[in-house]
Amino acid sequence: MSAATHEAKDTAPDGAARDDTTRDDTAADERLRRWRMVLGGEGADGTGRALAGQDAAMDGALTALYGGRGSDRSGGGGSGGSGGRSAGLGGSAPSVARWLGDIRTYFPTSVVQIMQRDAIDRLGLAALLLEPEMLEAVEADVHLVGTLLSLNKAMPETTKETARAVVRKVVEDLEKRLATRTRATLTGALDRSARISRPRHRDIDWDRTIRANLKNYLPEQGTIVPERLIGYGRAARSVKKDVVLCIDQSGSMAASVVHASVFGAVLASMRSLDTRLVVFDTAVVDLTDQLDDPVDVLFGTQLGGGTDINRALAYCQSRITRPADTVVVLISDLYEGGIRDEMLKRVAAMKASGVQFVALLALSDEGAPAYDREHAAALAELGAPAFACTPDLFPEVMAAAIEKRPLPVPDTDLPAG
Repeated sequence: MSAATHEAKDTAPDGAARDDTTRDDTAADERLRRWRMVLGGEGADGTGRALAGQDAAMDGALTALYGGRGSDRSGGGGSGGSGGRSAGLGGSAPSVARWLGDIRTYFPTSVVQIMQRDAIDRLGLAALLLEPEMLEAVEADVHLVGTLLSLNKAMPETTKETARAVVRKVVEDLEKRLATRTRATLTGALDRSARISRPRHRDIDWDRTIRANLKNYLPEQGTIVPERLIGYGRAARSVKKDVVLCIDQSGSMAASVVHASVFGAVLASMRSLDTRLVVFDTAVVDLTDQLDDPVDVLFGTQLGGGTDINRALAYCQSRITRPADTVVVLISDLYEGGIRDEMLKRVAAMKASGVQFVALLALSDEGAPAYDREHAAALAELGAPAFACTPDLFPEVMAAAIEKRPLPVPDTDLPAG
């Protein structure tokens, strides 16, 4: 305690000094409590702090997941006494279900989702997600959907209905978040891309025409001479752009597959776009006919396996009929198992024909993933920079591609040259 603090206590009334001491004791106790929760109560933690009530229950839930060697304490609100942590939820569905309920009681949703992911990774609980009662207990998020999709082929029929309900909840939440802004952004981009310089009178965009001719204002006449007319194209009722989403379904791309499927469904709902969705590993599957329901799309994928980007791009290239009006979006970490040089030649050929080519290393909220930097640099040299993209940025990326503007590439995600 500083000299100034001592002096203040010496000159303060006795009641004020006691209040200061009480506050100091309370703060010290809270610090010990927090350190005890972090350190787990092992003999070397040095806090000497016992836990009771909700603190003990929270510690039990953490112990079950993050414990080290020591006494065996299963999840679901174990005791808060001394002794080392020991990770383990047991092999039974009831103990896991109890633990899932506990963490939803004691922690906020964002923390619950992290703990669920850690439980699947650290304790091998993926198999228990094949049981309907487990799926009903978990907090659904994009990562859980990815895990369920990876288990799709092993999932018993009794579980599939529950799994689809979990996936649908996540998909619907994503659609609510993303659909309106995506449609508004892309509709504006499509309108702008369709504007023409010799419109009929009823197709003139007067706002843009006036702004473009302000230099021709005649003050003595109080009018503008419209040397250049800007108007909307008459293609508003027809397809203006073709979009091909080409999605790597290797295991590391799970979150990207979920988001891309939702975006694919949103794009497919826009009559001004003709959207195709292709997923690939070493094989290529066209899921375009399922785009009306992104849940069907997701259950049509098979996460895992190898990667043959060249084969996937060859398929996409074969389906392009209007290259100048086509946007191809490759979503992949670029770890190519096929023919690298052929992959790059295909990208170069598509761009030379007029295709707008976009390469996304990820379509998720998690930042840049591990990716093949050599391939990313090679694509950048072809004029197709590869970068990670958040779902919130994706509409802007698509709008720029539709309008043939430079892509809004985040500086931090630029691949090494």
